[in-house]
Amino acid sequence: MANQGAKKIVEKNKKRMDLLWNLILASNVIYMVVRMAIMHSSFTWKHWFGLVVTSAAYFLSYKQLASMTKPEYSESDRKEDKPELLNAGYDMSTGGISEYLEDVIYITVFVQLASIISGKFWWTYVVIPAFGGYKVFGLLRGTFFGGGSEGEVEDEKSRKKREKMEKKASRGKMIKTRTR
Repeated sequence: MANQGAKKIVEKNKKRMDLLWNLILASNVIYMVVRMAIMHSSFTWKHWFGLVVTSAAYFLSYKQLASMTKPEYSESDRKEDKPELLNAGYDMSTGGISEYLEDVIYITVFVQLASIISGKFWWTYVVIPAFGGYKVFGLLRGTFFGGGSEGEVEDEKSRKKREKMEKKASRGKMIKTRTR
């Protein structure tokens, strides 16, 4: 029963990666069938370039996720032994960088499928660097321009809790002594 949690993480990661892979394949097939086969007369070099860009976004994001979530197993000396799970890999349900990479894949799916209708949907890709700039600006602002809590507004509940803790700390400890 050891490593049960790690085995569940491996299983969940595999299901999520399979879902992403199927989503990527489906969107590429739909794009190629509709844009290249049905609407072939309006297919230009710009569409080829778009296909290359979306393919690169898929490839880089998926490859990074796959390398992050790859589990590590021990090497078995005998053929009968099952290898033991040493590391489950990155848990995709915790968020962080994996969440951002998944968002890149989802945005790419949207852009690719919506660009069948109109080329103006390519402007949706601006969201990715804009969000990255927003995150970097927030990081730099907090680091260089006073990341303290001077400007934060404190709500009533947290203010009362803080005052109570300050009052308790200022009282000092009560020491019980026995009289003999």
